[in-house]
Amino acid sequence: MGLIGWIVLGAIVGWAANLVVGGRDRRPQGCIVSILVGIAGAFLGGWLYQLVTGHPRDFGWNFTSFGIALVGAVILLAVLSLFRNAGRRR
Repeated sequence: MGLIGWIVLGAIVGWAANLVVGGRDRRPQGCIVSILVGIAGAFLGGWLYQLVTGHPRDFGWNFTSFGIALVGAVILLAVLSLFRNAGRRR
């Protein structure tokens, strides 16, 4: 997948992950942050997929790649949210 494809997939995945992890009290992220979260989530999801199955995943435009990237982005946002909430409690 080319650079433009990664940016588009990252934006869609980042937006979807923000909807899954976000709540009423959470502000929506900006476009750039959503793209970065989506791309980082795709890498994290691909790495976890390879770790669990032992097979590398070639990302293309399909629902499996979208799902793996979404799971990675949701995990990333959940971990970041935990750290952010832990810092507010102190």
